[in-house]
Amino acid sequence: MFTSSKRVPALIATAAAAALGLTACGGSADAEKSADGKTKVIAGFYPMAWLTEKVGGDKVSVQTLTKPGAEPHDLELTARQTADVSKAGFVTYVKGLQPAVDDAVAKNGKDKSLDAASVVKTLPPPSGAEEEGHDHPSYDPHIWLDPARMATIATALGDKLAAADPADATTYKDNAKKVVTQLNALDQQYQSGLKNCQQKNIVTAHAAFGYMADHYGLKQVSIAGVDPTNEPSPKRLAELTQQIKATGATTVFTETLVSPKVAETLAREAGVKTAVLDPIEGVWKGSTDDYASLMAKNLQTLKTALGCS
Repeated sequence: MFTSSKRVPALIATAAAAALGLTACGGSADAEKSADGKTKVIAGFYPMAWLTEKVGGDKVSVQTLTKPGAEPHDLELTARQTADVSKAGFVTYVKGLQPAVDDAVAKNGKDKSLDAASVVKTLPPPSGAEEEGHDHPSYDPHIWLDPARMATIATALGDKLAAADPADATTYKDNAKKVVTQLNALDQQYQSGLKNCQQKNIVTAHAAFGYMADHYGLKQVSIAGVDPTNEPSPKRLAELTQQIKATGATTVFTETLVSPKVAETLAREAGVKTAVLDPIEGVWKGSTDDYASLMAKNLQTLKTALGCS
């Protein structure tokens, strides 16, 4: 297994969490609010935090469980984070992406949460994604890389927050409509930009782009499966090299939160270029980019690599 030197070490505190004796919160008419009157929302990782901030606006205070710059798949929660889930007014997450978050929500926040995967049509995990020693859901969890699905999630989140915090229901629903308009515009840009391309194969560092590929008529060929930390075998790399040459793909896409070494090695063997295609699983602290700007950058990267007109 390879890991990036940039990855933030996971903090495992199972025993401490158990010692807290946390139990699930009962339903309440209004979501718990902080001293400034804002609803406290916990997000599993960056895309859900971005969406929650857009929909919640100045009515919410969002805490993200995954640290900036950390790869979210293998997140383990500290006892404090587990307690935060219990105390939060609401929780947003994608079930199946972060098992530790799934467990915390099931025990401490099932009645005050939105599993984004539950409100969109999901796709099966990509072939070969069932790496030994790693549990995966029956679907691909990378739903946020399709802006059309994100628009559906935004509407559901607006409705959920409105129900949890009736006093600000109008604000949540109005904000949701605005972000849906933004996401639908992004979807149209992708449809137009990827309509006429010389190449349809995208060779990715891990199988994060299945929804994007499905929605825009591309074919994803991934080095690793659902979990980006699983290093492929020499046999798999040899197969990928031949596949790249056979399809005429010009680029192997690297990522931002994991080491690019395997992808760079594959690109050298196949005689093609590399470029960054961001799965937007997190952003570095201090970055001026957000979900929308990174999606726009991804579109330009794809258009160049695929020869789109």
